Amino acid sequence: MSIDFEVTMNEYLPLRDVVFNTLRRAILRGELKPGERLMEIQLANKLGVSRTPIREAIRKLELEGLVLMIPRKGAEVAEITEKNLRDVLEVRCALEELAVQLACERIDKREIKELHAAADHFRDVLGSDDITQIAEADEAFHDVIFTATNNGRLIQLLNNLREQMYRYRIEYLKKKECHPKLLAEHEAIIAAIESHDREKATKVTGQHINNQADTVLGSLKHREE
Repeated sequence: MSIDFEVTMNEYLPLRDVVFNTLRRAILRGELKPGERLMEIQLANKLGVSRTPIREAIRKLELEGLVLMIPRKGAEVAEITEKNLRDVLEVRCALEELAVQLACERIDKREIKELHAAADHFRDVLGSDDITQIAEADEAFHDVIFTATNNGRLIQLLNNLREQMYRYRIEYLKKKECHPKLLAEHEAIIAAIESHDREKATKVTGQHINNQADTVLGSLKHREE
């Protein structure tokens, strides 16, 4: 296992959370690659911590689906598989379709302005080479919709799912040829919500997620060939 990343200390976070965030970021950025073993002693030595926060971080990463525990081998970075992708996107599609339906009913004028602003910001950062910034802008766009539902439990479920979605979102956003379609879908979602058209908003949101699924699945199959 090669370790090319550094821990970034934060005086406001417990050490276990700092270690977790460091390892999570390394996995999402590909610095720790799928199938790579996570050796507690090596990681502890590299990050200058004891094995306890490493072990705690690995458990949390397992809950997010980013790490697998293999009998008699230990922890390793989870592969991006077709089954995992389909499972996550099926749940995401159901929850986001519900979210957009509720947003059609409950969104106010201020939130509509925020939605336009978030879409504009996303368009602005698409030209950047910073994939993390692009992913954050994409999440911010969807966050406005989630907030407009005024349903705290639904927002909580969507936020929990976001962690599991992040790897797939990154894989999709890397495909620059998909960016024009992505922008058009955001505009169509805004138009449907702004006109309070539940049926149209649901359809466009479903297409938006299915297009992401098709693109990422295509990439996975291409790698396997």
